[in-house]
Amino acid sequence: MTAKGPPAMPPIGERTIAMEPRAGGILAGCFLAMGSPCEILVANADASAAQALVGRGADEAWRIERKFSRYRTDSAVSAINASAGQPVRIDAETARLLDYAAHCHALSDGLFDVTSGVLRRAWTFDGTDRIPDAAAVAALLPQVGFGQLQRSGDTVVLPAGMEIDLGGIAKEYAVDRALAGILEAGLPVLVNFGGDLCANTPPSQQPWQVGVEGALPGGAPAMVLELSAGALATSGDAHRYVEREGVRYGHILDPRSGWPVQGAPRSVTVAATSCVEAGTLATIALLQGPGAEAFLDEIGVRYWCIR
Repeated sequence: MTAKGPPAMPPIGERTIAMEPRAGGILAGCFLAMGSPCEILVANADASAAQALVGRGADEAWRIERKFSRYRTDSAVSAINASAGQPVRIDAETARLLDYAAHCHALSDGLFDVTSGVLRRAWTFDGTDRIPDAAAVAALLPQVGFGQLQRSGDTVVLPAGMEIDLGGIAKEYAVDRALAGILEAGLPVLVNFGGDLCANTPPSQQPWQVGVEGALPGGAPAMVLELSAGALATSGDAHRYVEREGVRYGHILDPRSGWPVQGAPRSVTVAATSCVEAGTLATIALLQGPGAEAFLDEIGVRYWCIR
């Protein structure tokens, strides 16, 4: 799973949307959410209609951020993490995400584990050469293990000292929810939250052109893919890593050892019907290390790997 630093996002009261024109008569609304630059592209719409649709999608992204961010003390995730082993009531939406986390845990043979975020106490993937002490990592492993989380109806019990982190699901879930909330307008829309995206239909006779980031953030795309409808999501180490003595340690951690997965592609991009499916499959593939491509071949999805 992923160990991340605090997201760089403005306070709720300062969240704004910047509208800007793009080629082909497309209007884009740009904003920050979940620690990522986000944009919603709308085709064949006037400025007022596009801004209204973007606002609706951004509001949904911010709602999900408020509800599932581990950095907010008033979020559903923080309530579970602060429960110290006491039962916590959860609503239907939180239950669905935990059910999906359980599905991903089973699909990955335990490698996709939303309780492994506690390992960020030892790891900071900031591009430096700081590697944690092995003993510090080992000390955290008893607090990792999705099987220790107990569910009963609308109640969840998380043992004291453990945490859940839905960051590996929530952004992709927000992409799907944002798109679903503005489909009724019947306009071509592409939702792109930090490189994880979903579209309903192409803006014209040509599909959307999607650049996949290379090894150097901000550089030329490593590839350009065409998307007419459906989702694309990418997982990789372009932004979050440490490097020592020529060895690069990406932020995808093996929950069994607490250490970064070795031998995995630099990035994996997956195409799927939904963004949450594409994103989790990309992450699970990286967790397979050298077996990333074999896993994706077995699942039977379209994918692109950069090594």
